[in-house]
Amino acid sequence: MTTHWVLPPLQAHTLALPLPQVGALLARLGQADAHAVAEDLLRLVGAQVPLAQCTIFAFETGRKPVVVAVGDRSRTQELPHIAEAYVDRFHRLDGLSNVMQVEWAAALKAGPDAPRILLHRQTGADIAHGDYRRTCYEQPRVAERLAVLALYEGRRWLSVHLYRGTEHGPFDDSAIRVVEAFAPLIVQAVRLHHTGLAVHQDLGGLLLARAVRRWPQLTQRDQDVVVALMDGLDTAALATRLGLTAASAQTYCQRVYRKLGVAGQRELVAALLESTG
Repeated sequence: MTTHWVLPPLQAHTLALPLPQVGALLARLGQADAHAVAEDLLRLVGAQVPLAQCTIFAFETGRKPVVVAVGDRSRTQELPHIAEAYVDRFHRLDGLSNVMQVEWAAALKAGPDAPRILLHRQTGADIAHGDYRRTCYEQPRVAERLAVLALYEGRRWLSVHLYRGTEHGPFDDSAIRVVEAFAPLIVQAVRLHHTGLAVHQDLGGLLLARAVRRWPQLTQRDQDVVVALMDGLDTAALATRLGLTAASAQTYCQRVYRKLGVAGQRELVAALLESTG
């Protein structure tokens, strides 16, 4: 079985794209809720091919990979932890590492306008390392992973991992053709999303630094709340992110508002955007 290949030249496909789902995907690109994009891709592609999970990673030479987003169809609450275990302990054992090394020169030559899109498939049986196989394939009941990846800015691989559950079985030829048809959209969407997140994080970091200078009385927990409020999270979402009860989240928000002398979330953002301080 071929484990990796280059996406063939664009061919005619008869996929019926659900425009509301495509629109939802595009609307979330670059937003603070990074994981929504993985969920949207899972729904979009999963409408054509049964899928269980989706993870998005950024690989850069000499650095630990970064988890960009995860999406899960309610199989397990452990996917974020599995993704972190992968980047911390297992990514070097992945066959994908060799693919990125072998394909580097050709991908660099292709450039950003017509990126060299690669696909790589891997099952648990392909993995000799027992702990890696158990953590990432056997425990989450994954039958096979199909990765769609391309080089970005000549230095960073962005890879979208689509997983079939054991109830689905491995990817067959028809399923692979569907993923190939989606691959250009997947690659460009993830590139735009990653760029938007970088801009958002840079701006968020600048605004947080400004807040700490202007209001040195902010504790670390206060700063976490400020970041969540800048991201536009409501009280329920803030509580989930910070591991708080709804009542505690509300209390923390009110405390931050008092310290900054604002009446609510909109005034907080406006205060941080002021040029003074």
